[in-house]
Amino acid sequence: MPDGYFIGSNDMPQTKMSEGLHRRTMGMTDEVMLCQFFFEADAQVEPHSHMNDEVGYLVFGQLEMTIGDETRILNPGDSYAIPGGVVHHVRAIIDSLEIASFSPPRQDYRTEAR
Repeated sequence: MPDGYFIGSNDMPQTKMSEGLHRRTMGMTDEVMLCQFFFEADAQVEPHSHMNDEVGYLVFGQLEMTIGDETRILNPGDSYAIPGGVVHHVRAIIDSLEIASFSPPRQDYRTEAR
């Protein structure tokens, strides 16, 4: 568990969320949480919603993301914003790394972080 203000990527454990999908919960305050998501090709996050706003950025790879009734292909450098309560899902076209922030922090991801 990290101490202080700085968190290295190896300081936090990686959690297997489902087949081909791994999450690392990184920095967090009382108001916002940052997570890394590594998708292996064809890994999916099933349609779901949560009360938290979610904003993310694709570092590498390619993701097919549906937010509400709109579907887009995300390429490196693309970002997205999902208001709380909106149904969304994602499928990795190739191995991909996404960074996402949640506000307020997701309680179900809190156990790994500070």
